[in-house]
Amino acid sequence: MEGAESIARERTTEKDGDQEAEHKVVMSSKPLHRFVQKEPRSLGIVILMFGCAELLMGFQLHLESVQTSNHIYIPVWQGALFLVCGILSIYTELHPSKKMVTVCLAMYVVSLVGIIVSIVYRIICFSRLSYRTHMARYYYNNKWASRKLALVSGIEGLLLVSSLCVSALLIFLCAIARFALKSTHTQVMIQCIPPPPQSNVTSN
Repeated sequence: MEGAESIARERTTEKDGDQEAEHKVVMSSKPLHRFVQKEPRSLGIVILMFGCAELLMGFQLHLESVQTSNHIYIPVWQGALFLVCGILSIYTELHPSKKMVTVCLAMYVVSLVGIIVSIVYRIICFSRLSYRTHMARYYYNNKWASRKLALVSGIEGLLLVSSLCVSALLIFLCAIARFALKSTHTQVMIQCIPPPPQSNVTSN
């Protein structure tokens, strides 16, 4: 009796192991888990760091009297968008679902539109600051003002480069999120063909 029970237990454990293996294979083949396999949490942490840097630099630009990107509060709303995208990416990897991937994709697109607006405005501000720095250094011979304007120009240039880096990450996340959502809509059609009717052969 004991030998039979041990054999039955071994068979049940083998079946459970096979079921777990099959379950893992099925889960890994799901499109949402393909999105998770790209590690959006790691990219979300990087985007969070860029968002914090955007907000911190925005406080410094707020103290300047010259026209900067803070004139239309770019560091505030763009930093907030980066923080939201980073938090959503981290949460989606921990709790993957079709709804969360859709929300992430929407926020990625909104952030990319905001980055385009900020890049255009910062290029304009950067050109104006460069002109004013040149005028203060060579026309007014004011070294202190030229150094201050050069510092502000450096901050704007740094934020411009960081926006370009975040845009590359967001484009990658948009691509894998769109691929995951598109794959979930695919349907498999199974066509059932009835067998041909059997003809009764009469023997003479």
